[in-house]
Amino acid sequence: MNLTVNGTAHAVAAKPDTPLLYVLRNELGLVGSRYGCGSGLCGACYVLIDGRPMASCDLPVSFAVGKQITTVEGLAAKGELHAVQRALIAEQAAQCGYCMSGIAVSAAALLAANKRPTEAQVRAALDKHLCRCGSHNRVVKAVLRAAHE
Repeated sequence: MNLTVNGTAHAVAAKPDTPLLYVLRNELGLVGSRYGCGSGLCGACYVLIDGRPMASCDLPVSFAVGKQITTVEGLAAKGELHAVQRALIAEQAAQCGYCMSGIAVSAAALLAANKRPTEAQVRAALDKHLCRCGSHNRVVKAVLRAAHE
């Protein structure tokens, strides 16, 4: 199967029903997306598929063939972090950081669709992301900061 990940084509040897997350991490070495719940419910594994945030832990790799996949590593462009990544750092939004890759890609998708979201819109876009450290308010502040960059 052929995948396009972060703008680069890759031939992968995985079986069609292998979770996309496993292919990203184990075959392509893109370890920013993390395994959390394995059921697509916590947000740690989120990636963008054709610009839409999706859980990669329970998504068969065959679904992603022919689509553009963007991981947290792919948010940076030309050696510069994405505005969301810069804002998450500036606001010290991460505590342990385990959930941040999924949050970053979802926030980037939100800002691509809505340049100036309200706080309520940010909270709604990130509602599926669990953060056991309780960093939600700092994350929301960071996304709003990124929107004003």
